[in-house]
Amino acid sequence: MSGLLRRRRAPARSVRRGSALAAVVVLCGLGTGAPGAAAAPELPAPVQRCRVTDPGLTELSGLASDGRYWYAVDDGGSSLRVALLDRDSCEVGAEWTSPTDPYDVEDLALAPDGAAWLADTGDNRRARSTVALHRLTADGDSQLYRLSYPDGPHDAEALLLDRAGTPHVVTKEPFGMAFVYRPAEPLVAGGTVPWERVGELALPTTDSPDGPIKGIGTRLVTGGSVSRDGTLIALRTYTEAYLFHAPDGDVPAALRRPPVALRLPSEPQGEAIAWDPDGSLVTSSEGLQPVYVLPGAASLLATGAEPDPSTAPGTPAPGVSEPAEGEQPAPEPDDAADGSVLSTAPALVVAGGLAALLLYFLVRMRRR
Repeated sequence: MSGLLRRRRAPARSVRRGSALAAVVVLCGLGTGAPGAAAAPELPAPVQRCRVTDPGLTELSGLASDGRYWYAVDDGGSSLRVALLDRDSCEVGAEWTSPTDPYDVEDLALAPDGAAWLADTGDNRRARSTVALHRLTADGDSQLYRLSYPDGPHDAEALLLDRAGTPHVVTKEPFGMAFVYRPAEPLVAGGTVPWERVGELALPTTDSPDGPIKGIGTRLVTGGSVSRDGTLIALRTYTEAYLFHAPDGDVPAALRRPPVALRLPSEPQGEAIAWDPDGSLVTSSEGLQPVYVLPGAASLLATGAEPDPSTAPGTPAPGVSEPAEGEQPAPEPDDAADGSVLSTAPALVVAGGLAALLLYFLVRMRRR
């Protein structure tokens, strides 16, 4: 559609893991573990169901499930395409397509009416004045909805569609809080409405050896899913999944609760996650990788497990704090208040330098 930002993709490049990027992770002094998260009971081992082979899904970025098919989306291409994958072979059994040219589709979800919603919200360089949501149906009918952030561009790779059909996105932030947004007004086809921030999410770094970036890469939100009944929410990073209970279907309220943390199978660049109707979690990665099924994941939220009090203090706990009506979200705490770390001004200088260095490497990496 006219007016929608477009770009041409550079040839894929391998992720660089040089010593300079490792130095960024070390200098940040980031903690490990998942404080505030419940200790997860043991599950059956993940099952490698099949391997994605379709070249059009080389950059697989989102999954959804209706119990019959896995719906998959790639973040490349010059038109909208949702591939319906056979659950045993991962072969493409059908496609939903539209000639609409997206910018960077990073996730998808199935609405209660059966339509697929695609989150065209990727912005690795944080340069887009608007992002987009696309509603696509099996017959190829598509609608484009543009949205603008109230506080400048963000990169967002997780779409959470609640049971009423309201979209929420969670941003991908290398430092500080990730933000949760939903439309502030009813969506207008072909028009632009503002996002409103409805929460802030803090995930920890972990000691996982997997994923494309060690340390800080383990806290980047790369995908999300809401169960068909709206009561289960999953957010994933490159290495972990965080499961939240939403008994009343309220996404921001659910994200304020301590989650259950779950280590995911090793994936080179995992960005896709979906709830199956049977309560399993389905995950996959870019690079024509296997699709894994984690049986019984929903049972982790039915155990009533409380957050693990033995987790080391001082590391941000996963959870969302929602600003009161008319109130700006609180700034991140100043760790220097007690004099235990760098004073504010030097800390800002160091943080700014680290952020610039990391951004340099993120820009040089191929798009997530």
